[in-house]
Amino acid sequence: MHPFFTFEGPEGSGKSTQIQLLYEDLAAYYDVLLVRDPGGTKIGEHIRTLLLNTAGMDIDSRTETLLFAAARAQLVEEVIRPALEAGRVVLCDRYTDSTLAYQGYGRSQGLALLRTLNAYATAGLQPCLRFYLNLSPEEGLKRIRETRISHSHSARDWNRMDAQDLAFHRSVHAGYLALIQENPAQWECLDANLDPAELQRQISRKTISMLPTPCD
Repeated sequence: MHPFFTFEGPEGSGKSTQIQLLYEDLAAYYDVLLVRDPGGTKIGEHIRTLLLNTAGMDIDSRTETLLFAAARAQLVEEVIRPALEAGRVVLCDRYTDSTLAYQGYGRSQGLALLRTLNAYATAGLQPCLRFYLNLSPEEGLKRIRETRISHSHSARDWNRMDAQDLAFHRSVHAGYLALIQENPAQWECLDANLDPAELQRQISRKTISMLPTPCD
């Protein structure tokens, strides 16, 4: 299977920080590509702005789902698949499981239909491993608020998904846990409450164990 790793987690779990740290760990030894979903292409970045802009329009759930799928289709065909075919290691910040968790469990859309849509958008391309940073939605949203108040370098804009009510975020969290329970061998579930350096070590160790020994 291709060296394709995805990172999933609730808002505020630190997955974007950890995927960047893994990229830096691997870049000295491997040809690594780091991308985000939605995003990573000109089309995908425009769609990302539409989807996450808090000042934006009231987006219907089906429209939201199709926009995520469209951005992902472009990312796979324009960026991810060519990189994998060239022998690169690909790290992706969110992927198909986000659609199942957010639009499936969070928006109560049918999982079977979403799986079909995911398969169509990606032409069946799946990661070799999914990292999940497990954190309660309450703690995740608290982290985002605190970093914004403190003007931390890690602060990010409060986006449209953050702004959903707590019940939505709890449904997403429960959805991720259900997905992991379905196929535990496909996931590496990690405690996002751990010290970030320890979390980084665990992620790096697991990833390297699945990659070939780098050439000198």
